[in-house]
Amino acid sequence: MICESENINDYLLELNMVDYSNPMIRANVDELFNPAQTEIEKVKVAFEFVRDEISHSWDIQSKRVTCNASEVLAYKEGICYAKSNLLASFLRSQGIPTGFCYQRLMLFDTPEKGYCIHALNAVYFKSLNKWVRLDARGNKMGIDAQFSVDEEKLAFPIQEEFDEKDYPVIYVKPNPKTITVLEEHKDALEMYKLHLPESI
Repeated sequence: MICESENINDYLLELNMVDYSNPMIRANVDELFNPAQTEIEKVKVAFEFVRDEISHSWDIQSKRVTCNASEVLAYKEGICYAKSNLLASFLRSQGIPTGFCYQRLMLFDTPEKGYCIHALNAVYFKSLNKWVRLDARGNKMGIDAQFSVDEEKLAFPIQEEFDEKDYPVIYVKPNPKTITVLEEHKDALEMYKLHLPESI
């Protein structure tokens, strides 16, 4: 993986979409974390909360579009772009560097049905001196993303024969295309089927 920035502190920045000073985020942070937890324990708790407690909009067939972290937390739902904002918000609030990563995937099960960009996070573990990608998209039948610092256990294996790809860069900010699509649409289901960006 390639870091967009050589300054690790860039991966701690508060952004409009990663609004960890928001009172709702701060209240949830107080529930999730405590001083006795190790860095690894904090990341695992935050990852599993976003994966399991925040529903993926498509999985629950919800039309609501959420974008920034506090909004995702308030409504407890969002697509992968939104959920990655929330995980970054939780971890950056704890001084744990967190970036944004992307994959190009088939939107459904065949190339003819189109492609989309999928968002996940990369987390820097100071105690391990390495970046680890984590995918808090949300599990369901056929998707089993897990927390692991030893090997990646992501939601989607890349099928290069179908022109899927992993983008190697760890970005400081969410990709502008992903934020724009969330800001421009009011129906998450229509957005998901027809308007997700196909490349970064």
